[in-house]
Amino acid sequence: MRKRDKIIKDIKSTARTAGKRLSADNIFPYVCLMPSLVGVLAFFLAPFVVIIFYSLVDNPINQEFVFLDNYISIVKNSAFLRASGNTLLFSLTAVPLAVVLSLFLAMLLDYKLPLVSTFRTFFLSPLMVPIASVVLIWQVVFHLNGTLNQVIEHFGGTSIDWLKSDYGLFVVAILFLWKNLGYNMVLFLAALQSIPKDLLEVATLEGAGSVYKFFAIKLRYLSPSILFVGIMSLISSFKVFRETYLLTGDYPYSRLYLLQHFMNNTFRSLDYQKLSSAAILMGIVMVIIIGTLFFIENRFGGELEEDS
Repeated sequence: MRKRDKIIKDIKSTARTAGKRLSADNIFPYVCLMPSLVGVLAFFLAPFVVIIFYSLVDNPINQEFVFLDNYISIVKNSAFLRASGNTLLFSLTAVPLAVVLSLFLAMLLDYKLPLVSTFRTFFLSPLMVPIASVVLIWQVVFHLNGTLNQVIEHFGGTSIDWLKSDYGLFVVAILFLWKNLGYNMVLFLAALQSIPKDLLEVATLEGAGSVYKFFAIKLRYLSPSILFVGIMSLISSFKVFRETYLLTGDYPYSRLYLLQHFMNNTFRSLDYQKLSSAAILMGIVMVIIIGTLFFIENRFGGELEEDS
């Protein structure tokens, strides 16, 4: 009995010592993470809480709780509706093109075409060019007296003020694509090269064509990359204000008036409750869209894992 009690006592002592050492080891990582954690709380979580608070009060001074009145007001605001519609149209146009065209370019590179390195450099070069220089080129090309109109007039056409017409949104979409296709192309190229070669070889031996191999094998393995590129392109499409602002200023042609213009102009007028409500609505829409994309990819990727 004494021997048994001694063994139990030794075990408890050893466990107590290990627990003290373990607790000390556990504290050190949290100490290292503390600066980053404080930064996240101070610059992300706290502003987020303040934005929610501002969206529920009448103004920052009175701070009278009005519940959803600010949201109802912003939904009825004509400038907000116009900006939302233009941004939605731009995203629906630019994001699918950014995904499809970059995937097409990546597939061309994957076929080991001649001058592949030159081709890759050509599409990656926009990433190294300052956006102000790119906008200057676009202004020279698409101005009323710009290069494109001179070419149109040379062939007997009529000049168009591209940035002050219904075509302005597509001009910005071309700029968006030119700036982002190279990065997306590299992501897809890496994903294509990671597809198991034995599957493609077996499909070839079974007589499968290129179209079947793309939709039955490659596209299914590319689904995570398509999701990532789609989300990144969607986020970038909501941040195209910089290019549009440099091209057209604070108050552009109505078809070029985007959500970023509305946010910027509302901030300059110090209308915090309207700005906060618009930001919350914009965030909710983004979460819904991205959540839908994740749901589709999970269903598609789940089928791939089951088949594997």
